[in-house]
Amino acid sequence: MNLTSFFIYCIVVTFTPGPSNIVILTSVGQVGPRKTMEYVWGATVAFGLLLAASALLNHLLAEVLPGILHVMQIVGSVYMIYLAYQVYKMGSTETASKQVTGFLNGLIMQFVNPKVVLFTFTVIPSYVLPYYDSTMSTFLFVIIITIIGFLAYSSWVVFGSVFRTLLNRHQKAVSILMALFLLYSAIMVSGII
Repeated sequence: MNLTSFFIYCIVVTFTPGPSNIVILTSVGQVGPRKTMEYVWGATVAFGLLLAASALLNHLLAEVLPGILHVMQIVGSVYMIYLAYQVYKMGSTETASKQVTGFLNGLIMQFVNPKVVLFTFTVIPSYVLPYYDSTMSTFLFVIIITIIGFLAYSSWVVFGSVFRTLLNRHQKAVSILMALFLLYSAIMVSGII
């Protein structure tokens, strides 16, 4: 196994902007890092569960993956549009931020986030299973990748905290920009383009 390639893949996919990272960045400006960490914990738990499901159900998923991906595209796009609306509302009301943040929303977002689903369904079968066949080694890689995901989400909390004053000063513009990023993600994930 090429560990360098494995770590590069994990870091690039988890640290680059995606729906969860955009929600995290926007939420820090609205409710602060402590409240946003509830969302991060939910996202991390779901991320780890998806990795474990990939490791345990690899052969079964290979047979039904095309159907799952199509459904995830549709569900994920609809949920991202909903999040875009909630993020847009963050620029004007406090209640919107409470609806987007939280452990449960972080958990749900990962299960309908096509970027995360595709990553978790490809990293284990591509990088781990061809080289390691023991349950213990697969479990170890699930833990390592989950920690990388947690570090990625936490880095977005730190970034949002560092720039919180700037983000709050331009709250409406930031909310509109982040909502547009989410809409763009929804369109790209939907398969329309």
